[in-house]
Amino acid sequence: MSTAAAPFDVTRVRRDFPILAQHVNGHPLVYLDSAASGQRPNAVLRAVERYETHHHSNVHRGVHALSQAATEAFEGARERARRFLNARSRREIVFVRGTTEGINLVAQAFARPRFGPGDEILITGLEHHANIVPWQMVCEQTGCTLKVAPIDRRGELDLDRFLRQLTARTRLVAVAHVSNALGTVLPVERIVEAAHSCGALVLLDGAQAVPHTAIDVQALGCDFYAFSGHKLYGPTGIGVLFGREELLEEMPPWQGGGDMIRTVSFEKSTYNDLPWKFEAGTPNISGAVGLAAAMDYLEGLDIEAVAAHEQRLLALATAELSRIPGLEIIGTAAHKAAVLSFTLRGCHPHDLGTILDSEGVAIRTGHHCAMPVMTFFDIPATARASFGCYNTEADVDALVAALGKAREVFG
Repeated sequence: MSTAAAPFDVTRVRRDFPILAQHVNGHPLVYLDSAASGQRPNAVLRAVERYETHHHSNVHRGVHALSQAATEAFEGARERARRFLNARSRREIVFVRGTTEGINLVAQAFARPRFGPGDEILITGLEHHANIVPWQMVCEQTGCTLKVAPIDRRGELDLDRFLRQLTARTRLVAVAHVSNALGTVLPVERIVEAAHSCGALVLLDGAQAVPHTAIDVQALGCDFYAFSGHKLYGPTGIGVLFGREELLEEMPPWQGGGDMIRTVSFEKSTYNDLPWKFEAGTPNISGAVGLAAAMDYLEGLDIEAVAAHEQRLLALATAELSRIPGLEIIGTAAHKAAVLSFTLRGCHPHDLGTILDSEGVAIRTGHHCAMPVMTFFDIPATARASFGCYNTEADVDALVAALGKAREVFG
């Protein structure tokens, strides 16, 4: 006899996030900016505090007890990340500062030594700057060409055009798993399959996907996958690059210095094994510890249950905001993560964000590091509300009420 899953208890979840108990400008904080950075639960805060208080030391080369404890915690976090992504081996898990550094590592250590004139890199019109600029740099360095697959007015990838742009010259496809500006969920399984059929490798920018869906890099079949800890209710300054072991093995180090070496002489240096040859210098040890705790926390909530809760809030907010005169939702893809971008007639998004802040409602305003998306929609910026595991229907009500205040101001 099957047992029904317990309902998602958002009240209990909110108690895990002490920052949500505060007031801003005389109002209870309504935090709707998780797409920029998720808040941290007590489990993460305490894990970092325990490490910093009781175990902090440098890793890998020390023989004393604190160094060994720090190394165990750091490498334990790597194993936790491996399980989180279902990678085959810890050798496929490289700690980086975040998604941006992970993409740049692939650009400089994989693409730059291999690509040249006639080769092509294919991205989409939905990308974050971190998945555009590194490839432009590679094109300048190597003479290869950057191609961009278009989107439509719903903010969805034109898949037919994308497939037509895949050719024998395509060496790498680099796409967002989820758009940060619009919330669009891209058909990454189809993209990976099509790219591989043309002989191209695939990098997925998973920054906006990891808080909302379970990731299995083996099932996805991607060659590289990058994400940031702070999108996942973890610390800033830490992230993960997954790369297939055989690819990472062939890639030269990107940065030189301590811990990525095996031997050094003035004549020649030799490099460390995977994954450490890509981790020059002292790593963000406490960040890795906090990231592991964040993974434990999110999986403990059940990522599917979190996603279902966020989808209910997205549907409610979409319906409520659609009723507001002069408000236009930007990005209406059929499959979206919990991101809602919009404009309000007569009110610049920055002014709108300021008014909402005065009511205690925190949203993100601007181009969201996706200026080509704004150019496509012929707007300078949007306001963006994004939902996390701790948001409630009352948060949606507060957003709607604050937008009503803004309409009073701007008519």
